[in-house]
Amino acid sequence: MIGYVTIGTNDMERAKAFYSQLLAEMGASLLMDGGRIAFIGKSMAEPCVAVCIPYDENAPQSGNGNMIAINAGSMEMVDKLHAKALELGATDEGPPGWRIENVFYGGYFRDFDGNKLAFFVFGS
Repeated sequence: MIGYVTIGTNDMERAKAFYSQLLAEMGASLLMDGGRIAFIGKSMAEPCVAVCIPYDENAPQSGNGNMIAINAGSMEMVDKLHAKALELGATDEGPPGWRIENVFYGGYFRDFDGNKLAFFVFGS
């Protein structure tokens, strides 16, 4: 149902590099670069993450309570992707672990623009 989610940035080159390197762990790559917006994913037929300079050219703002959650497929991949995000310059917003025992496992971070994301998996 979701085609893509958009993350605002102050630095397109840094955002493209960050998300391309991070999501490469899941088989994603930079699919389309339109200058002020770029799409990173596995294919344009699947949900993508887009990074952009806001259309109104004002500074991007992360929202309180807004978050993008990406299903990592396994607890091991949650751990790996969370660590990779921190390695690439993200800040920790909650290390990988069970949030609901044996139901929801996730790790949280913020990118360099303050956008909050999580990698998660349901079940054990």
